[in-house]
This record gives sequence, structure tokens and C-alpha cells, in this order.
Amino acid sequence: MRLGDVLVAQKLITIEQLRTALEAQTRRGRRLGRLLVELGYLDDEQVAQALARQLQLRYVDLAQHNFNPEIVQKLPESVARRFRAVPLEVRGNTMLIAMADPTDLFAYDELTRILKRDVQVAVVAEGQLLKALDQVYRRTEEISGLAKELQQDLGDNAVDFGALSASLGADDAPVVRLLQTLFEDATQVGASDIHIEPQEDVLRIRLRIDGELHPQTEADLRVAPALALRLKLMAGLDISEKRLPQDGRFNVLVRESAVDVRISTMPTQDGESVVMRLLNRESGLLDLEKLGMPQSMTERFRTIVNRVSGMVLVTGPTGSGKTTTLYAALNELNSPSRKIITVEDPVEYRVAGLNQVQVNEKIDLTFATVLRSVLRQDPDVILVGEVRDTETAQIGLRAAITGHMVLSTLHVREAASVPVRLLDMGVPRFMVATALQAVIAQRLIRLICERCAQAHVASAQESRFLELEWAGKPGDFKRGAGCRHCNNSGYRGRAGVYEMLEMTPRLVEAVAKEDVTAFMRAAEEEMVGRSFVQHAAALAASGRTTLAEAMRISQAEE
Repeated sequence: MRLGDVLVAQKLITIEQLRTALEAQTRRGRRLGRLLVELGYLDDEQVAQALARQLQLRYVDLAQHNFNPEIVQKLPESVARRFRAVPLEVRGNTMLIAMADPTDLFAYDELTRILKRDVQVAVVAEGQLLKALDQVYRRTEEISGLAKELQQDLGDNAVDFGALSASLGADDAPVVRLLQTLFEDATQVGASDIHIEPQEDVLRIRLRIDGELHPQTEADLRVAPALALRLKLMAGLDISEKRLPQDGRFNVLVRESAVDVRISTMPTQDGESVVMRLLNRESGLLDLEKLGMPQSMTERFRTIVNRVSGMVLVTGPTGSGKTTTLYAALNELNSPSRKIITVEDPVEYRVAGLNQVQVNEKIDLTFATVLRSVLRQDPDVILVGEVRDTETAQIGLRAAITGHMVLSTLHVREAASVPVRLLDMGVPRFMVATALQAVIAQRLIRLICERCAQAHVASAQESRFLELEWAGKPGDFKRGAGCRHCNNSGYRGRAGVYEMLEMTPRLVEAVAKEDVTAFMRAAEEEMVGRSFVQHAAALAASGRTTLAEAMRISQAEE
């Protein structure tokens, strides 16, 4: 039976739908299965399963398949992408190959010739196959190869990098292709940062994925100056200055997606270290509901930020998602009826409807300087990237008292310490008591990879942690065994854990009297059962993260 007849016989499509698809096939010359998906009658998986039944071949769900890197590498990436095929298993002299189009006899013959062994075909969904190709064919070898090619181009003699920079306009220049490939690999695996680090005898490139650094490749140390030079040119930095740190930003187009890159250079003993933070413009802002806060906290936070005036502070270490939380609040408030001004260093998210100001201390455009002018711009909501000094804190709190909603960040360990820190900075206690509405403290915690999650029995140390921090029902504890989807780490993705201290009348009274002991005692009572350590324990009990991750958050605070 033909594919269309199989689909009709299995009542996956109607005769009328088949007739429409066949007419489109006559006009456009496309495969029937592809047209049925494009017309919205079926999805990739349904077509692949029907094709497997028609041809009496095995169907494989690639989402559930763990690839063996050694087997995958037997087929070159260029061939795999050309023929939409990927190796699955090897049995003796026979290799099982997943193909999106098993009727392509030319591809079958070429695969047999290249692999020099018998080929057995399995049918897979085309969408799953394309994702699998991106996952299993990491660009490590290509990056290493381009780095070696650049090394050969530089030669053994000293190179005039100024002259080299003038010749790098061509797209096929090795340094340009190396950087392009590096950015593609970083975005493909969801890396937040790229670290280019010259060591004593080698250039090390690492990617930060889900908060952990992973080695990407190593190259000849002579490659480092060329990479640093090109990146400086892209960011508009001073290429002649190698003795001082520099910061900048630029934009790159990676697989038709715009990525903002923040770059920092630092002179080290062995050369210039370069770190790049990647911000994908198309990832969009998160809604408050998607931040991961407990529902009751989300509702209270939404109520507070929608007030006419007051200050809300978010605290946590660098890279804990503070800016994401603040922009989720701004996303909630952004409307034609409100004027919102942000003062940041740097501006991380560019959002329509907001008036965003970039701080530049080189020309004395500091947070405090901008804030004094901002108040004359008649804003309703002000976001200050960070409260760094007493002057900025006082201007922000004064703005909150005089009818503005002010959002900002402050670097302290937990929510209860924020009012005390403001008092230590010399801010008048009446300002803190009158203006501060709430404080949120947060951390990022790694989530278990869903593909390799398995049951876990708590150790003695973990049981002790649960006794101290978890009073709920016995949990469904899990851990990740490690698979290709999580780079064998057992973790994939991160989520925030939060605590919120709302300034109740009792806390306001303690701050107004500058009674730090009474304030901390009252704050501890307010936070019973609602700290971010307990939030982390709850995620572990629900099987979303490991007990080890929850304990890591707890130990960091201790």
C-alpha cells in the first residue's frame, strides 16, 4: 500500500485531506509526508510511524534514545546532515541508521559505501532527527580544527596583528570562522558565557552551561592574541591597550537569531583573558508566573510592585537571576499608561516601551547622576541596576517616598540583611522604614535531567538536612544518571529558589527604632518555613532537583 492509503486506512487522515495533499504534491513536487505536516493534518511522529508500518521497518523515538558518541562519530557530520541520517547501533558488521526518508535509495547506497558495512534502516521523525543532529554533533572538532588552521596561518614568526586585523574582512578568514563556530556551539548547548583563557602553554576555551564551566577545546597559545584582537575590533575597544581591563558589547547573528554579547578583557600573566556573556534577544522576557516562585509569593510580589510608590530590592550573588526577576516585574508593569525608566550598567535587555539609560562612569554618568535627572523626567517606575553607594541608595529611597515605584538590586546574602545593610551604608532610618516595601533573595539551582532521572535514596547526611529544612510529606527523591542530553552531568536547566521579606508593621517599627536585634529576631520569625533553602528542599522533595543541590544552597549560606 502507498503511504497515503496507509494513513487513510488507519484513519489518521480523511480521503479529502489525502486528495488535497496529492494535488499540492503535483504542483510543488514535495514528499507527501512533508506536505501532510505542512498542511497541519499530521505531525512528524505520525508520518514516521506510518512510513515505518508501510515499509515494515523499525520506528525509533529519538527523544528516548541515548546516543553512543563513538558510534555517532563513525559517520561524518557533513554526511549525516546531507542525508538526514544518524547512526544508532552497531551489531557485528551491520549498523542501524536512523533516517527521516528511508525511501532515498541514493542516500542508502552512499551510506553503505562510506561506512563500508551493511546498513539497516530505522525510521525517525524529521524534527527529532534535526534536533538530534545538533545535539550529537557538537562543534568541538571543528573549533579545534579551525584553531589549528589559524595557528598554521600565523606561522612560527612574530606577527603584526595590526596588519592581520586589516586582512580579516573576508568571511573565510580562519579567526572569523573560528569565532562564528564557537558562538554557534555555545548557543546550541545553551551556554551563558564563553571563557577564552590563555594559560602557560595552551589556550583554553570553556563554556558555562547551567552555572557550571565545561571545557570546550584547547588550542595553541599563539591563537589567543588573534582572537582577542578580533573580539576587541567587534566590540569597538582599544586594540592597542593590553595592560588594562576593558568592557564592551556587540551583536552577532547566530543561526538567524540575534545574540547580544557583553565582553570583558583582563590582562593576565600569559595574555588577555576574554569572557563573553551571551544574551539571546529572541528568548524573550519571563512572566512573573514563569519565574518559579511559589504561587503565594508571586501574588504578593505582583501586588507590591503594582503599588504607586515604594522600593523593592532583589538580592543574591552575581549570576543568580536578579535582573531577570526585575524585568519580569517590568514586563508586568509595562503599559502605555506608565512611564518606566531604567538606569543600568550595562543594559541587559532591550525592551520596547521602556526608556533605558546606560551608565558610563568614564564621563561621570553614574547611577546617582542619572537618578537626579531621571526624577525630572516624570517617571512612574524606576529601575536602578544596582545600589552601589550611599548616594544612590538615598536618591532611590527618596524617589520611592515621593511617589515613584523603585526597583533595584543590592548585594547581601539573604533578605533579612537588606534593611540592616542600608542602615550600615548611612541611609537615614526613616527612609528605610517609610520607603522599603519588600526584599526578595534568590539563588539559581540546577534541575535534574528528565531524560536520565532515576530514583534516589537519601544518604545519612541528606536525611539530616531534611530533618532540619523539610517538614513536608516524604519526598520522591531523584538524581540524574547522566546522558547525552545533559552532557553526562545529570542536570539540565536551572530554576530560581526564592524568599521574600515583606515589611510588616512590626518590622517597620524595629527599623524606625534602629533596633537591629529586634529586627533580625522579627525577620527570622517572618521567614520560618519560607526561606529559599526550604524552597530548594521542596524542589528536591518533588523530584525536580537533587538533595545535593539543595544542600549546596544551604551550605553556601552557612
